[in-house]
Amino acid sequence: MAAPETSARGAGPALLFPSSSSSSSSARVEAVVVFTICDSFVRRPDQAERVIGTLLGSVLPDGTVHVRNAYVVPHSESADQVALDIEYHHNMYASHQKVNPKEVLVGWFSTGFGVSGGSTLIHEFYSREVQSPIHLTVDTGFTMGEASIKAYVSSNLSLGDRHLAAQFQEIPLDLKMLDAEKVGFEMLKSTMVEKLPNDLEGMESSMQKLYALIDEIYKYVDDVVEARVAPDNKIGRFIADTVSSMPKLSPASFDRLFNDKIQDNLALVYLSSITRTQIAVAEKLNTAAQVL
Repeated sequence: MAAPETSARGAGPALLFPSSSSSSSSARVEAVVVFTICDSFVRRPDQAERVIGTLLGSVLPDGTVHVRNAYVVPHSESADQVALDIEYHHNMYASHQKVNPKEVLVGWFSTGFGVSGGSTLIHEFYSREVQSPIHLTVDTGFTMGEASIKAYVSSNLSLGDRHLAAQFQEIPLDLKMLDAEKVGFEMLKSTMVEKLPNDLEGMESSMQKLYALIDEIYKYVDDVVEARVAPDNKIGRFIADTVSSMPKLSPASFDRLFNDKIQDNLALVYLSSITRTQIAVAEKLNTAAQVL
């Protein structure tokens, strides 16, 4: 049975004027939200050109919209009509509220470059759900050579009592990422990746970057000692704090800890391969049982 849907129809493509915002509104987006959107785009139905969904988070005292979660809402759209599964959206929102009531509806997202005519109809629905929702776009088509991410707010353009169009204004966007999340995001920004690195390759890459940074620090300290570079007190304090924070270990103890870490990673890789094999065997057995 088909899921209940709500449709909105417009007389034609709405007029959109993307521009830079002069307001103080801004958005802060967690990395997990971007990864969720990208994953939903990969898993989209074959006939779907883009995916849309709901953004959850909170509004900070300074007016910044902090987006911490997201989920996809099934939809279909044409040139002048958009159909949303409103019941699915409400059920998902109610479920999220039970798990984390502090995360409220703050806007919606879509994949693609910028806004489109159908975006005005979808934004109109979310404007009835929450006051001043934001619209987050993730360019999964790499239109400008990378997966650009932008946030918008909308305002109505009217002439007297007549509504003319919706104006989407871009607002400042801050992506909050840990070091590990930055690695994954940099890979998403690339248009082509040969393969995903495993744990050992990731460790090797991290060690190479660490060696490069240590070489830069050695060169800077030598240049300061030889009076080739003017000393900077901030850099000196930062280096001193970093060195003092390192545990005092003998070379033998460090080698033992490092080798133990490698053995742990090898054990995880081995257990992961066994798990994948068991899942593959279970799927084949399940398929064979259904055929019989």
